[in-house]
Amino acid sequence: QVKLVQSGGGLVQPGGSLRLSCEFSGYTVTAYTVGWFRQAAGKEREFVAGVSRIIGTADYADSVKGRFTFSIDTAKNTLDLQMNSLNPEDTAIYYCAASIRAYGSNSDQFDYWGQGTQVTVSS
Repeated sequence: QVKLVQSGGGLVQPGGSLRLSCEFSGYTVTAYTVGWFRQAAGKEREFVAGVSRIIGTADYADSVKGRFTFSIDTAKNTLDLQMNSLNPEDTAIYYCAASIRAYGSNSDQFDYWGQGTQVTVSS
């Protein structure tokens, strides 16, 4: 059974950086399409970044492109999201997720989810 356990997050000032990690267990991470999503208060969950198990390179939402970097450590079976130049609009609960599909950017396409971690960007 695939299990995702998140760490990181917290409070940061605008312009600052945070790193989120997600430990993937139960199978080899490269056999799954993996992604990061976020959900702000009162809003729907939205795609942040993802790596297709077929394509292998990261895809990003326009709102985070150039600021966020999604990396996979295959030796440790972990997913990392480096977030730079954070702004208040990035405030949300962030989730890592995994899918058996070849690609996905909608939350309903993902089968396994981390527990979520709060990221708050505020001065």
